[in-house]
Amino acid sequence: MLRVPFADLEQALEAALLPLAFTADRAGFCARLFAETTRDGVYTHGLARFPRFIATVKSGVVQPAASPRLVSAFGGLERWDGSFGPGNLNAWASMQRAIDLAHEHGIGAVALANTNHWMRGGTYGWQAADAGLFAMCFTNTLPNLPAWGAVAPTVGNNPLVLAVPRAGGANVVVDMAMSQFSYGTLSAYAQRGEPLPFPGGFDREGVLTTDATAISATERALPIGLWKGSGLSMALDLMAAMLSGGQATHQIPRDPLRESGLSQMFLAIDPSRLGLDREALEATADAVLADLHAAAPVDPAKPVRYPGEQTLATREENLRLGVPVDEELWRQLLAQAY
Repeated sequence: MLRVPFADLEQALEAALLPLAFTADRAGFCARLFAETTRDGVYTHGLARFPRFIATVKSGVVQPAASPRLVSAFGGLERWDGSFGPGNLNAWASMQRAIDLAHEHGIGAVALANTNHWMRGGTYGWQAADAGLFAMCFTNTLPNLPAWGAVAPTVGNNPLVLAVPRAGGANVVVDMAMSQFSYGTLSAYAQRGEPLPFPGGFDREGVLTTDATAISATERALPIGLWKGSGLSMALDLMAAMLSGGQATHQIPRDPLRESGLSQMFLAIDPSRLGLDREALEATADAVLADLHAAAPVDPAKPVRYPGEQTLATREENLRLGVPVDEELWRQLLAQAY
């Protein structure tokens, strides 16, 4: 592992996209989203995910020039078609539209059909919270998680993001998949040859295990909250697909290199339209987080943190010291970019 300046990472990612029918501005912004994901420590969805993204562009699964188009609207509610464009660009545009609608109506909701993998879901929670808005967004995925009681993948590992704005960008952002460990995390543990800190799924004998390789082989990751996580995954899939008029999980190709036609939802709320005082909101958040930080930790070396707190610390460190990148992935990127 080596560290490279954030600007160098962003520039190399952009250079790799420019020959693939991206306009200069879209290549630059797409690259920035990948670089920021890596900067914030979500390594499985940043540079590590970039080669797969490039493969889907080259195969035609992702249409680099395509942008979302409006299908229907009523007040603060809109339905858009992603036209199979780059998932992170489509998702950013959809959350921005939800933010604009929230400024106008107090609440904005965008349902997006026919899009692609949005990469790090938390990106769009930070986007809204940095703009001072509360937010929720979620997406469906290919079938890669067993419904509770099933032995084969039936539902999607459908990520859910919740965001609460705070002064100075110290936002609370929950970004979670429906499995105890995402498949990207399982892959990272498998590559390192390390056991998971908690059982994360079932092996071929149907026994809960901390062996990430065994779980990836069976595709029987453990849903968060057991049957509750399985039910939540199905509800998110139904809401995204039905409200967007798009595909549900069972209709999405199971091949990760052909995963496309996803359905997503983006919701933003402007608290100022409710007559809420910003200082009072800050006081509430500060009190909640102060109480959290006062809790005695199990390990004194690991104080209790709120969702998003580690992201901010990692971001600061990586901007100061350089972004950690896998040496082989970095070499491949440079060869492709230059």
